[in-house]
Amino acid sequence: MFKDYDQLSLSNDQANEKAKKLWEAESLGGMTEDNNRLPIPVLWLLILTVLTAFAVTFPLWGQRPNAQIYEGYVKAMDTPEVKAIQDDAAAMKKILEMNQDSPYRALLDRHPVTMDDLRVLKPQIDALIKQGVDLGEYTIVGNKVAQANFEGNFRPDGTRIRKQPWWDKGYFIDIFFIFFFFLGVVIVVKHLPAYGWQPRHDRDH
Repeated sequence: MFKDYDQLSLSNDQANEKAKKLWEAESLGGMTEDNNRLPIPVLWLLILTVLTAFAVTFPLWGQRPNAQIYEGYVKAMDTPEVKAIQDDAAAMKKILEMNQDSPYRALLDRHPVTMDDLRVLKPQIDALIKQGVDLGEYTIVGNKVAQANFEGNFRPDGTRIRKQPWWDKGYFIDIFFIFFFFLGVVIVVKHLPAYGWQPRHDRDH
């Protein structure tokens, strides 16, 4: 099936004949080009490259740190075990050990903090905990804990959900354009003479 498809062209015979003459007459600066398919291994490599690029830039990987992921750290600071440690490095190591099973382990690894950072963030996070708000809606911006600027769906009480979405419009636009780019390339290539024809640049015209 694919072999037959390769012999097809989206151009009519007249356009193909004109393209063939131009192809063989053009010196291309001394270079010559054949009319071959892109090798299948190269095609798969191209697909793998595109998929890898989208995978590593997926919105979830770029999430900003929020107050919720550090809640366990803040609570650990109040434990007798941590309070008894005078050295900051040792205290931080103990806090990390106490939060090994945190559901936010991946985010914590991507957004590490020091004891000095926690000392600045702790009063702000403690205040939010007392208010009973959703810590996931508060972003860490430098040494400040601020309400996230995301505007999601409305809750029944009229307030907005302010959590970073797992998908964003920019990512959708990227996929849209990459799809139509490759579609455009395929359409252009299929307007050329079929792969069964090969140019000979030594012909006289």
